[in-house]
Amino acid sequence: MSHRHLDEELAELKTKLVHMASLAEDQIDKALAALVKRDSALAYRVIERDHEVNALDVEIDEDCIRLLALHQPAARDLRLVTTGMKISTELERISDLAENVCERTIELNEEPQLKPYIDIPRMGNLARIMVKESIDAFVKDDSALARKVLAHDDLVDELMEQIFRELLSFMIEDPHTISRAIRLSFIAKYIERVADHATNIAELVVYLVEGKIIRHTSPPVSS
Repeated sequence: MSHRHLDEELAELKTKLVHMASLAEDQIDKALAALVKRDSALAYRVIERDHEVNALDVEIDEDCIRLLALHQPAARDLRLVTTGMKISTELERISDLAENVCERTIELNEEPQLKPYIDIPRMGNLARIMVKESIDAFVKDDSALARKVLAHDDLVDELMEQIFRELLSFMIEDPHTISRAIRLSFIAKYIERVADHATNIAELVVYLVEGKIIRHTSPPVSS
């Protein structure tokens, strides 16, 4: 009886994490749309919605602590509970970063647009896909998909370096662009950190499925 209850509660935990992930993904999507469309009203809505993700983070933490106390899970069930707590923290930080993007967007919208936004939305979309795939890997217990997410992080880093170089050239050529270029560089950094959090989730999935801790080790060579 107790084990059946545990299975049901673990299934509910996964459902809550998937819901939280969909909210975090939507926050990133809307933050990028607010930037590209110069839509400050949308940016404010994203900022206001962050509390929903925060509330889920607290709820999931409380669920996990209760599961540990009541059921004392072992082996893979224990890994699922501890991994769930860490994944919710990563998702909460992703939503915070979407909020940060929106704060800079509102500031940018007070001045003329510095340049067409091409690489930043590309980078943002790639980071959002990494979040989605890391959660898909979690739901499907798919460590191969999780490892694929790890390989994408390098692409995000390359795009960020490219954006930084371009923004630096703007600042050198015209000091009037400095405030806008700095805000855009902050946004690029926020997106790079979203990709880092997606990478952390993917590493947690590998631990959950394979029992291997691969954080702080060299990334696996993709075939």
